[in-house]
Amino acid sequence: MGIRDKASKIDFGSLPGMNATPAAPASDDVKRPKTAPGLMMAQAADQRSELLRENEGLREKVASLSQQAAELGPLSQQLDQARARLKEWEGVKAVRLIDTAQITRSRWANRHDLNFSGPDFEQLLKELEQAGGNVQPVKVRPTGTDAAGQPRYELVYGHRRHEGCRRLGLPVLALVDELDDRALFLEMDRENRARKDLSAWEQGVSYRRALNEGLYPSNAKLAEALGLDLTYVGRTLALGDLPAEVVGAFSSPMELQFRWAAPLREAIQTAREAVIARARELSSLAPKAAAKFVFEELVKAAGQGGSTVLPPQVEIKFDGAKVATVKVGAKGLLGVGFEPGLVPASRLAELEALLKTFLAKGRSGD
Repeated sequence: MGIRDKASKIDFGSLPGMNATPAAPASDDVKRPKTAPGLMMAQAADQRSELLRENEGLREKVASLSQQAAELGPLSQQLDQARARLKEWEGVKAVRLIDTAQITRSRWANRHDLNFSGPDFEQLLKELEQAGGNVQPVKVRPTGTDAAGQPRYELVYGHRRHEGCRRLGLPVLALVDELDDRALFLEMDRENRARKDLSAWEQGVSYRRALNEGLYPSNAKLAEALGLDLTYVGRTLALGDLPAEVVGAFSSPMELQFRWAAPLREAIQTAREAVIARARELSSLAPKAAAKFVFEELVKAAGQGGSTVLPPQVEIKFDGAKVATVKVGAKGLLGVGFEPGLVPASRLAELEALLKTFLAKGRSGD
């Protein structure tokens, strides 16, 4: 069979695209194939052209993205470095300069006002003034804002540094942290105990306040939270519970010692009225007696009603100048000391005779 006979038997209607209405030629010069094989080849060529165009488009996109990646490379590297540096600061608390007027003392504060006076505090003021502020930050927790919208803070620890900056009119360098009451109390106590200048009495008052306010349900729970021995906590509480009259007998409550807690508590339990009466007598002395002397007198009061309380020190003056000092020792021992050069060795015999005459009059009742 010839080619013409074979072509005559082909069903062109079944070929792809033959049912569709053919598009009008772009121009009279375009030659369209007139045979089925020619149409099939033309369609294949069109499909290849479309794939080539799509491939070329993808190549252009890849080239564009590659160029963008090359341009963003340094920025991406800088971003990775910034993220690495930021990660190093994870968990770090904010430290800032804060106006001392924006900070209030905590109700858990365990510093007595006497800590804000005296030689040690004056030295701290000089150091703060020379440094232009506190080098070691205090710690505060945010408590909201005031009527003017300014942030307010509560002091966790660093009461002396805060007070020093306040008096000097300097902002205080502070570490800001979110803390609940228990966390505040624990951090305050541990920081102050680590400094070793917090008195036993101050600790006792602070622990008693924590128990009274319901911060801890018992002495045992308080001791556990602080990491302290229960006996130690008991002694500090005994000092913190001392009556105001007893505390007032000492020149400073910071002089009260741990080892005095049990004897003083026992004395008060045995003869409270007698101890309080003796404490009032001791409080009236000017200047007040040495701490050890006061302690012994208070303990004596419980068993013997106390002994006669003498001023611990009397200055003897002549023409306005001090010439001698009379002191009462811890056990009642009386000592007289003259200023240097006032009693030469040649007059010691004369002084001895005067003292014998004085003592003889005391024995005779004159």
